[in-house]
Amino acid sequence: RVAVELSRWDIAIDDSAGTLLSHTPPGGFLSLLAKAVAESFAPVPLLALLKHPLAAGGQTRAGFRRNARALELAVLRGLRPAPGLDGIAAALERKNAPRALRNWFAGLREMLSPLADIMVADNSSLEGPSLAEIARAHAATAEALAATDKEQGPKVLWRGEAGEAGAGLIAELLEHGADITMAPETATAREYAQFFRDLAELRVVRPAYGRHPRLAILGPLEARLLHFDRVVLGGLNEGTWPAEATTDPWLSRPMRKTLGLQPPERRIGLAAHDFAMLAAGPDVLATRALKEDGAPTTASRWLLRIKQLAKGLGLEAKLSARQDLLDWARAIDMEAKTARAKRPDPRPKVEARPRRLRVTEIETWLRDPYAIYARHVLALKALDPIDAEPGPAERGTAIHKALEAFLVAFPDALPADGLERLLRLGEETFAAQGAGAAILALWRPRFVRAARWFLSYEADRRKAIVRALVEVAGEMTIAGPAGAFVIRGRADRIDFFADGSATIVDYKTGHVPSQKQIENLYNPQLPLEAAMLKCGGFETTVTSVRELVHIQLTGGEPPGRNIPFKGNADAIADKALANIRALVARYDDPAEPYRSRAAPERTTYKSDYDHLARVHEWSRSAEDV
Repeated sequence: RVAVELSRWDIAIDDSAGTLLSHTPPGGFLSLLAKAVAESFAPVPLLALLKHPLAAGGQTRAGFRRNARALELAVLRGLRPAPGLDGIAAALERKNAPRALRNWFAGLREMLSPLADIMVADNSSLEGPSLAEIARAHAATAEALAATDKEQGPKVLWRGEAGEAGAGLIAELLEHGADITMAPETATAREYAQFFRDLAELRVVRPAYGRHPRLAILGPLEARLLHFDRVVLGGLNEGTWPAEATTDPWLSRPMRKTLGLQPPERRIGLAAHDFAMLAAGPDVLATRALKEDGAPTTASRWLLRIKQLAKGLGLEAKLSARQDLLDWARAIDMEAKTARAKRPDPRPKVEARPRRLRVTEIETWLRDPYAIYARHVLALKALDPIDAEPGPAERGTAIHKALEAFLVAFPDALPADGLERLLRLGEETFAAQGAGAAILALWRPRFVRAARWFLSYEADRRKAIVRALVEVAGEMTIAGPAGAFVIRGRADRIDFFADGSATIVDYKTGHVPSQKQIENLYNPQLPLEAAMLKCGGFETTVTSVRELVHIQLTGGEPPGRNIPFKGNADAIADKALANIRALVARYDDPAEPYRSRAAPERTTYKSDYDHLARVHEWSRSAEDV
């Protein structure tokens, strides 16, 4: 930490403790390579390897990094592809990635395969690969990956003190690892990654030159051999300097004395000797931390004794805290007072504003117009997380698709084995969403309960309706001052009755909007779909809209609920149509801003564009973000 702080003034200081090989670029690169292979090239370790400064793969580093980013966007964000290099190649083919990217990955695959083959091979036999064989493949693969278009891999990877230390570690593994077999009864080849990392943690790299000529960070052993103009003694807390004398759990003090071993307190005596020699210098600063991990600390016994001695001599002022140094240290990190940023309210030209929105985006338009501006005017879309696991959104999508497939397959009478068929469709859609065994263990029981409830509800429902449309798309055009504005939507289901009326049904696997949110049209999805239906937007006509219904399928207790809107469906549809016309006219005015968080539903509201809107800089309190 001291060395890092001194870098503010471009001071490179000599630290006698050195730097762990695993923390240097070559050591980190070698460790990342082994880890990526051991974890079957999972997205996070693979990207850490490909984005390492030493990774070039025979190209320019800039070109290699562009391809790595393209691979990330193509298949490594979102749900994890199948394990191994074969899984990533299959994902590139399935997603029809550009031919240039697939060719680049084919070359990378060939480069990484030697180490992958020897580490991930089936080692069920007693004759597994030796440690030397794995180390040899490790070094060869690392050299190939570190090569650039102008330099060979060995020259790039093994240069400098850190490179020499890494080469020395590989050489020792080659020399002493020939007789160490990574067999199942001892260790598998996959464990080589952690083994190599542990060895790299034990090897220290020290720079030979280039450090500051007059400053050094030394331990007591090195410092006792030298003289200094000024000494800063750090860590003068009890338990740190001196360290606690630990009691041997196996050998008592008399036993240690009989065996000729040193008593535990001898280290304290040596530490006291070092302190006395250093504290007797001509210019000494003694420092300690008042707190450690948030808890108060106790001053070192030596510091307390010196203070007591100084007090008796009337020199206690000499040991008072240097307030000027503390003030300087605090001033370095003191932030200049700046005016609070203003809430962003961009006003793009009318012709740049969106003229088509999905019905599910209207709520966002009302609550956080800035998100609509960022998505449709700036054309910014949030990236999927790296190595994502299926969550509530994927579960909801899978259940929607299972219900859609079931209702399309059986539009009239329900089959006798309806539960088995619906559960089979659920298994297929869950698998399509990438649900593994652990996720299925949570999803499957809840879906079974929800499916039973749904079939019972559906049997009663079909007695009242004459037909139903499932996952039907529609759109509605609004005449605005700047021209036509199109609202698109997809109704989960529309039920038709014999009297010519219809009901809009929406399936929910999570939160259902409240009655008040629908009445105030802050959640206008179903009212707008009803207005769309009345205007013929779903390519069918109805005399009226009878109900707006949410079907909540949680699989909990209760497993499902039928939640109808308690107001007049026709009236709320007409009100929603009038409101959307007013909203379109409002944003067709070039002076109307797309304000950030105009009416958030709750203080914990999160948007993909909060960082872009700099919410933390203008919000009134931490609760707002």
